[in-house]
Amino acid sequence: MRFRPIASLSVAAVAVLLLAGCSGSSTDAQTPDATATPDAGACQTPFTGDVPAGLEVSGDFQGPVTVTRPDGFAPSDIQRSTLIEGTGQEIQSGDIVKANYTVLDAATGEVVLDSLTSDPSGMDMIVNSQQIFGAAVSCVPVGSRTVSTFPAGILGEGSPAYVLVADAIAELPTRADGTEVAPVDGMPTVTFADNGAPTITVPSTPAPTETRIENLRQGTGDVVNPGDTVIVQYTGVLYDGGTVFDSSWDKGAPTQFATTAVVPGFKKALEGQTVGSQVLAVIPPADGYGDQAQGSIPAGATLVFVVDILGVQHAPAAQ
Repeated sequence: MRFRPIASLSVAAVAVLLLAGCSGSSTDAQTPDATATPDAGACQTPFTGDVPAGLEVSGDFQGPVTVTRPDGFAPSDIQRSTLIEGTGQEIQSGDIVKANYTVLDAATGEVVLDSLTSDPSGMDMIVNSQQIFGAAVSCVPVGSRTVSTFPAGILGEGSPAYVLVADAIAELPTRADGTEVAPVDGMPTVTFADNGAPTITVPSTPAPTETRIENLRQGTGDVVNPGDTVIVQYTGVLYDGGTVFDSSWDKGAPTQFATTAVVPGFKKALEGQTVGSQVLAVIPPADGYGDQAQGSIPAGATLVFVVDILGVQHAPAAQ
């Protein structure tokens, strides 16, 4: 099964992608403190040092922020300072986190992105330290607030310089943690390894002619709306024979994609669900790949998926 990967989280792509929100600390102005910046050590980021002097951030942690810039502020390098030192686990590339982001044009002070407007409870994200949102929270403890600067042109020819304030709210689980739901007769049976990876056993009865969707766990997180981007773990097998054709568990990491980037049956299994849920879906060819073969999936195949919904990034159209 091939999924279109989410676009790189650059500011240029932000308007059509994702954002976030969080809880409280002091409203006093916070000035970058070199002593609060973690040593890079084994955890690597692209930053070259602290942000320039004179940049101040005020506002409660997990709330709206105000950024005060010196006259003529024009950052010339990729820099970051830690304003609030958290007490949680250090965030690494590949972790799934919930965070708030505020992005400003460094020259004008205009707010380009405020994740509180799209994801008031926080934006869920797989951390990639080579993308600006991931870099902003990489190698700091959960509960930290950082401020980062990105010089003009670094995010594409003609792009202005940016200031990014990030609140790292929480690390999210890598398997569904919702309430267990009793299995439904006639559906494939599922057992789980200690790490949460599923093994799917297909029944000997004929495959259904319409998509069937049942919950194995019911989460209590945000609802997945049409067009949202989801963070998931999944395994897919063929109904005929039970052969695994794709699995994020086998690849060693969750993945993310928009609900509009998958086959109709998978889309039906995601939209309307809640974060923390685990979904079992049986998808006939009409809602799958039809009479077209797709890699190791033969033409006319009925597909079975177990999907753990770990996070969601709400599409602008869903607001």
